[in-house]
Amino acid sequence: MLDLDRLEAALADVVDKVDLSGLGERQHGKVRDLYKVGNKRILITTDRVSAFDRVLGLIPYKGQVLNQLSAWWFGQTADIVANHLLAVPDPNVTVAREAEPLPVEIVVRGYITGVTTTSLWYLYEQGDRTPYGIPLPDGLQKNDPLPTPIITPTTKAEKGQHDERLTRQEILERGLVAPALYAEIERAALGLFARGQEVAARAGLILVDTKYE
Repeated sequence: MLDLDRLEAALADVVDKVDLSGLGERQHGKVRDLYKVGNKRILITTDRVSAFDRVLGLIPYKGQVLNQLSAWWFGQTADIVANHLLAVPDPNVTVAREAEPLPVEIVVRGYITGVTTTSLWYLYEQGDRTPYGIPLPDGLQKNDPLPTPIITPTTKAEKGQHDERLTRQEILERGLVAPALYAEIERAALGLFARGQEVAARAGLILVDTKYE
């Protein structure tokens, strides 16, 4: 258990960025620094905090916690879908297989909630009963569980841009993902969400929604 004194001392030693120039060019996202080495990716999870597409600051040990959580969940779900994890040689570091990202992000929602203008609840409250092309019944209240979890996909926006809402039909018509692959994505996403709900329930928690990329 970390006490306050140790946390305060760690403020002077947070992981803002990592420069491993011997590995080549550093790529960086809002939270992670990345290097490509052959057919592998070295992902360093920093202590940067990001919300609403902005880096807000640094929190001691956040990178370690986030990286270790990711590794734990990959282990818990490998029977549902294969993942890219090869090794975790350091609390902040993941070594992963190089993979080609898909141009869509898969958000699975188990509840109707949210506070932003892109949230499912906002759309529903404005009268949209088929958000993301999915029919929803009348009479739902904010924070209600949905009749069944739904997939609400978006584009994977470039840096500085905002994600665009998509329907399943739009994804297929625009050729963003092949039909057979998208069917597999849906199966895996709903399976992962169900596993997440099971794990959360055992701890007295609920999994409201999450995003898979």
